[in-house]
Amino acid sequence: MADVITSRDNKWLKQFRAALRGTGPRDGDLIGVEGPKLIEEALRSGLEAEALLVSEGGEREAGRILDAAGDSEAGIPRSRVLRTTNKLFEGVAGTDTPQGVAALFRQREWGFDDILRGPGEMRESSPLVIVLAAVQDPGNVGTILRSAEAFGATGAVATRGTADPWSPKALRASAGSALRLPVLRGMAIPVLLAQLKMAKVRIYAATSAPGDRAAKADLREPAAIFVGNESSGVPPEVERAADAKISIPMAAAVESLNAGVAASLVLYEAARQRKSVIGDTA
Repeated sequence: MADVITSRDNKWLKQFRAALRGTGPRDGDLIGVEGPKLIEEALRSGLEAEALLVSEGGEREAGRILDAAGDSEAGIPRSRVLRTTNKLFEGVAGTDTPQGVAALFRQREWGFDDILRGPGEMRESSPLVIVLAAVQDPGNVGTILRSAEAFGATGAVATRGTADPWSPKALRASAGSALRLPVLRGMAIPVLLAQLKMAKVRIYAATSAPGDRAAKADLREPAAIFVGNESSGVPPEVERAADAKISIPMAAAVESLNAGVAASLVLYEAARQRKSVIGDTA
């Protein structure tokens, strides 16, 4: 068994602390994932593990994770299974009630074509891209990505000013979807709009203002749905470039919907039209 790390200044603990308590990794940095379920999801998705950190209380969970790693292509190097005390683990964890295991994973490199094609099993699907334009709450970001995967989106884009989809809070809210779905981070909106136009992907701006109801928009064709900031909505440049605006009918007393809820409803409507995820009776 590896030596137990007993110093809070240990280089590995510093890396875990930065990854698990930060706002998301920079390009090339490692992604911090905490908790057995999310770590197993990351391994199943094919992410390559750099290190696994286990507390005294996390030994049982570590056994399950190492079994899952053994079944994956990437695995976890046994020399990078690190152990520490419960107290030091609590000092690096990003949750209030740590489960005693955390891992660092190398980033997967996605390109623009990937978000149009989707994961391997979706290669024949018509592009359905969800674009988060300055969505600032990590919980909303994670919720949107979870719904995107659930309802058959081929990929997602988090434009500049959006909370990082690979930040610890967004990862937890996505229940692992942010690790599986092709995601581009930090794109400039003008660049993205130009690429979508060149790819002949129809641009929809989700808005609380009157517009085409989501059920009336043809979301079977290649589509990119822009969801905007929680308070200010979709940026003006997107509204100007959009092929259509789509809205969700609701009671007059309600001014707007939570960004995560609004995106989920539009994605559900896209899935209903495409019948790619939900059945004919939905």
